[in-house]
Amino acid sequence: MKELVEVVAKALVDNPDEVVVTEKKEGKNIVLELHVAPSDMGKVIGKQGRIAKAIRAVVKAASSKDNTRVDVDIK
Repeated sequence: MKELVEVVAKALVDNPDEVVVTEKKEGKNIVLELHVAPSDMGKVIGKQGRIAKAIRAVVKAASSKDNTRVDVDIK
């Protein structure tokens, strides 16, 4: 999942070198923290959060086969 979020985020931003994804496991839950440059924050979130919701939906669909819950936090 970490690689999926990283690839999608790097495709969206102007500074792909500053994209960092960290993974924290909490039992069956996994939290992915996506860090981008402040100037790229709007590109990752999108208007009314549409791109952020789409990223979360793709990750949720990909994680459903593993019976784990994956949350994506954008920071």
